[in-house]
Amino acid sequence: MLLSVCIVNWNTCRYLKECLASLREFPPGNAALEIIVADNASTDGSAEMVRAEFPEVNLIANADNKGYAEGNNQALRAATGDAVLLLNPDVVLHSDTLTQTVAFLQEHPDAGAVGCRLLSPDGSTQSSLRSFPDPLPVLWEYLKFSKLFPKSKVFAAYRMTYFDYDKPGEADQPMGTFLLIPRKALDQVGLLDEQFPIFFNEVDWCYRAKRTHGWKIYYTPATLTHYGGGSTRQVKPRMIRESHQSLLRFYEKHYRSTTPALLYSAITFAVRWNENRLLKRVMSEPATAPTATT
Repeated sequence: MLLSVCIVNWNTCRYLKECLASLREFPPGNAALEIIVADNASTDGSAEMVRAEFPEVNLIANADNKGYAEGNNQALRAATGDAVLLLNPDVVLHSDTLTQTVAFLQEHPDAGAVGCRLLSPDGSTQSSLRSFPDPLPVLWEYLKFSKLFPKSKVFAAYRMTYFDYDKPGEADQPMGTFLLIPRKALDQVGLLDEQFPIFFNEVDWCYRAKRTHGWKIYYTPATLTHYGGGSTRQVKPRMIRESHQSLLRFYEKHYRSTTPALLYSAITFAVRWNENRLLKRVMSEPATAPTATT
């Protein structure tokens, strides 16, 4: 079996170097490995670092920033593996991350995608699983019912706060930080939808895989360390806007024709209200020096 690892990078040289070093140190024991990095015109020396220190990597050095979805699609088109792994650059693999997840994929022929357990640098488990943002789960989220009933599979459905991260199970959308996909599912579902350039592209892919083509999406408790937001925190206000606008585009694509007009209007109003609330909070924060990425 050949596993193709696809990484999109933008100005996260230090993280990318650690990520590639962990891939080199901890390859899967049950698959060969090819690594493809699509660099989106980084100005921090990322592409030069890959060329100099990881010559085994297939580097796609873009002249401009293609965004996450298009960059991943470039890497996916170049991939030749029996399975592909969408991997963020701000992660460090553990010794058995790939071996365990590849084994899980091989043992579950109905799996369209497999996610894993994301640990913060302090070892705590990140809340990385969500259900699809269907209208009612999102409504309960905005009405704060999920905080009142965090163990409810109805009111806490979107953020899945009831989920036991110690056990494998199904989850609609594991965070796209680590998403392992068999070639058969990728060929059937297709590439990422580039109308979601940064956010919700993996959600849209999982939605199409599960609800259109009948694949199951799994979580497995194999671990890695995830620093989180290496690229997006550099342009926080823009990312707040983009995340909310992507959710609205997701609703337009998947829910507009099937959701009652009043409920649809309530959800879209709540999304826009939350976007404005977060932007006001960010803009009122004191300026801080940018984090070094080299």
